[in-house]
Amino acid sequence: MPAPETAAAEAAPSEGRVVLDARDISRALNRIAHEILERNKGADDLVLLGIPSRGVPLAHRIAERVSAVEGYDVPVGSVDITMYRDDLRLKPARPLLPTEIPSGGIDDKVVVLVDDVLFSGRTIRAALDALGDIGRPRAVRLAVLVDRGHRELPIRADFVGKNLPTSLVERVQVTLAGVDEADAVTIEGTPGGDQS
Repeated sequence: MPAPETAAAEAAPSEGRVVLDARDISRALNRIAHEILERNKGADDLVLLGIPSRGVPLAHRIAERVSAVEGYDVPVGSVDITMYRDDLRLKPARPLLPTEIPSGGIDDKVVVLVDDVLFSGRTIRAALDALGDIGRPRAVRLAVLVDRGHRELPIRADFVGKNLPTSLVERVQVTLAGVDEADAVTIEGTPGGDQS
């Protein structure tokens, strides 16, 4: 069973309260791309690595926006965290997902990890462990579409599309066109309700 961060994102589409529609997501990604460029002072030595599954298309979308501004194609890849999870012995086996590192590698680069929802922080901790086995970036930053709070580890996103305070019984679901039917972020469940 996926961890809370990915379980919320990989749930089947269902009725929920839409908190971000396609236009909101597009604006959030534009802002994130500009903030990354501003903080990095351009696109030099920048690498975007998406965390499967929805972090990967988000990384590609951010790279497209960076390219439109800078006229430079930022390398994009993905980093699978399956074998780095701290709940491997507690949950059923999961399929391994692709790790694709751009040809220039990540050594001495500024790596921006991209994910859809930041929740407990455990997925990001696993991604940091995975990066340590791949190379040694100069800096690692984190971009997320939604930060829903409830951190269990001292991890903070550098670039956030939307801070979305939630109850633990609510689920945040991200759907993206190309992977799902349409772009949307929804909240399912009600505070005080049961989430099984």
